[in-house]
Amino acid sequence: MKKNIAIIMGGYSSEVEISLKSGNVAYQNIAKDQYNCYKIHILKNKWVLVDDNNNEYPINKHDFSAEINGNKITFDCVFNAIHGNPGENGTILAYFDLIGLKHTSAPFYQMALTFNKRDCLSVVKEYGIKTATSFYLNKGDKINLDEIIKKVGLPCFVKPNNAGSSFGISKAKTKAAMLPAIEKAFKEDTEILIESFLDGPEITIGVLNYEGKTKVLPMTEIVTDNDFFDYEAKYLGKSDEITPARISDATHKKLEKVAKKVYRVLNMSGFTRSEYILVNDEPYFLEMNTVPGLTNESIIPQQAAEAGISLQELFHNAINMALKN
Repeated sequence: MKKNIAIIMGGYSSEVEISLKSGNVAYQNIAKDQYNCYKIHILKNKWVLVDDNNNEYPINKHDFSAEINGNKITFDCVFNAIHGNPGENGTILAYFDLIGLKHTSAPFYQMALTFNKRDCLSVVKEYGIKTATSFYLNKGDKINLDEIIKKVGLPCFVKPNNAGSSFGISKAKTKAAMLPAIEKAFKEDTEILIESFLDGPEITIGVLNYEGKTKVLPMTEIVTDNDFFDYEAKYLGKSDEITPARISDATHKKLEKVAKKVYRVLNMSGFTRSEYILVNDEPYFLEMNTVPGLTNESIIPQQAAEAGISLQELFHNAINMALKN
């Protein structure tokens, strides 16, 4: 008997449109002869099952079911394609845990930890993982620009602590640029992270639980036309994503070892995509995305293709791993 799979997409953050694209790619690539797939839109004003004719059926939040023409639909597994809140920060996954529904992501605490850049960096540092020098601000804190610059230097990156797709991030090159950058970041979050500039190539690494083992996908080198890998660079073609990355075998082995270690120490499962900067061939960890983009332009699908893994194999594996838990 075919399993019912709910593909959740949308969310409550600035990433809603990207998430809807990722969810639809998953829906198109999961074999309908093997699974009964349903698109579920999780939005601020409604949770609905959306059929192929765009008819909407409300989700019963008591047990995450839907009723279609008098038939109650329940689910065996949730495929999580929500970037940001509430999918990537663990909120909705805690709800699924409470009602006993399996899902393709890591446990909710791990999702919450990695979504909070500040806390994630604090944990990995304890395991000897190199990171940028950073300064934290909460909304309402007194802002002493001289103190910040003394610690992190210029240029520096100002970013929301809990946000994705590079929303709200700025590269501040001068003291005068700092306050506008801080104000921009605070529009996305009440906590912000200011980090020193690391000079070197950016390498993006996909790591996932594939057939029961931790697998590092072929790495991607980011060469952007913009000042950094921002929203335009990620989604509007303002960058070159070179897979596999142009690095030596020795550097590749070093990155692979660090990427596996980070995945393990954070107790991850499911998809992840982490960003590293190479400074004199030493990897510096920036952040981890636990619901990376799955659109046709996204990096994880590119890396999987380079590894000889089709989107169908990638998505079926995620479902199979979740059902075995």
